[in-house]
Amino acid sequence: MATPETARPSIVMSRLDYDRIEALLEGANERGIDTASLEAEMERADVVEPAQMPGDVISMNSTARFVDESSGEERELTLVYPRDATGEPGRVSILAPVGSALLGLRVGQSIDWPMPGNRTLNLRVLSIKYQPEAAGELHR
Repeated sequence: MATPETARPSIVMSRLDYDRIEALLEGANERGIDTASLEAEMERADVVEPAQMPGDVISMNSTARFVDESSGEERELTLVYPRDATGEPGRVSILAPVGSALLGLRVGQSIDWPMPGNRTLNLRVLSIKYQPEAAGELHR
């Protein structure tokens, strides 16, 4: 069951990520991939130019550490486009539920995210190890 919009934290996305993900979603929908949750996140995002992206926000190709507050499990993942989700450990596609949940969150924010099998993850961002915009990579 989805969490009400009012319970979701505000999120920030760079214009570059927004445009690329929007194009990705068109193709995913044509292939029958369920993207409704990610589309809803994008609709409520505050979109900024890459140079204005706050350094404490998870953007595409960011590496972040987070905790699943339900289980206490901590993980570090890099949020990538599907073509870069090659199955190697530590990478998660934006189209995966965890990837969609992390996009646009700031350090310290939490989100409840519906998962397959009527499960819900409660993710809290602990830190961002790398963010392209903060590293000056504005047109990656």
